[in-house]
Amino acid sequence: EHHLLQRQHRQRASGEDFQTVYRQHRPMVERSIAWLTRGARRVPYRGVDKNNNWLHHRVAALNLRRLLSMGLTHQNGTWALA
Repeated sequence: EHHLLQRQHRQRASGEDFQTVYRQHRPMVERSIAWLTRGARRVPYRGVDKNNNWLHHRVAALNLRRLLSMGLTHQNGTWALA
């Protein structure tokens, strides 16, 4: 059903412009996925709601850790990136 669309995307992905952008962003995307799945290759709970809740908390914690490493500070009641 989506064969033509898939072929178009593969043809576009073989272009030099796409490859340049892909090489630039691929390492961070793969690193983020590795952070997310570290120590949790399978879902830890039974049930969709519990696992959805766990995933959202895990992602929020990783985002907070990343922001703190980028210099997030709390000054005069506001958050700021250094």
